[in-house]
Amino acid sequence: MVSGGRTADLAPTAAVKIFSAGTAGCVADLVTFPLDTAKVRLQIQGESRSLPEGQRAKYRGVFGTIFTMVKTEGPRSLYSGLVAGLQRQMSFASVRIGLYDNMKQFYTRGSENAGIGARLLAGCTTGAMAVAFAQPTDVVKVRFQAQVRLPESGSVKRYSSTIDAYRTIARDEGVKGLWKGCLPNITRNAIVNCSELVTYDVIKELILKYKLMTDNMPCHFTAAFAAGFCTTIVASPVDVVKTRFMNSVPGQYSGAINCTLTMLIKEGPTAFYKG
Repeated sequence: MVSGGRTADLAPTAAVKIFSAGTAGCVADLVTFPLDTAKVRLQIQGESRSLPEGQRAKYRGVFGTIFTMVKTEGPRSLYSGLVAGLQRQMSFASVRIGLYDNMKQFYTRGSENAGIGARLLAGCTTGAMAVAFAQPTDVVKVRFQAQVRLPESGSVKRYSSTIDAYRTIARDEGVKGLWKGCLPNITRNAIVNCSELVTYDVIKELILKYKLMTDNMPCHFTAAFAAGFCTTIVASPVDVVKTRFMNSVPGQYSGAINCTLTMLIKEGPTAFYKG
């Protein structure tokens, strides 16, 4: 449509939002996947047994982990599980972000002025929906990232391919094995969504209030960076439990609570901030 000599902007449909969110998530995953893999390796380190006295941990720090992995397993190890990771983004990000505006309008009954409560509800709802939908891809991604294969040892891979991983987990652990750790994952996403929205709004308002920046891209970037940092601090314990529980073999933990208590007793509170 043309109005007053200008083309009227058409609001994107839900399908466009879902596809755009999924595609953007995939692009982001391609860039950050090595960091995510290093995080997973750090999170599961020391899980099975304590290190002998005087022996250093295999992985030390994010970049130290990346260096060790490249040196011992080759550069491709940093992208182990990438296929499942992209599948996760197309299913997770598309639902969580793509349906956010629709869910926000649902809670405000069509009103454009959504308060913080409606935003939190919308974020938690779409986050829970996305986790329930994409959990199998997350389980497979984490297991591939945790899988260590040293070329010289000739050790057998846990799974030979992404399809084999889905098939093997469903066969050995039942279909529910593909949704292992779903509750901790939903909890993590609820914490992330709530804390990100609240801290982002608060930090941006403080920046503008004290005239440190104007309301532009650098201001939004600074607020988002600070919000991401605060959110990571808050959500890390649940994230570590989620990773360990999803990667665990049948019978290792009786549930997410048992996983949490085992970590606390065997490794202490600092284990919740590994990675």
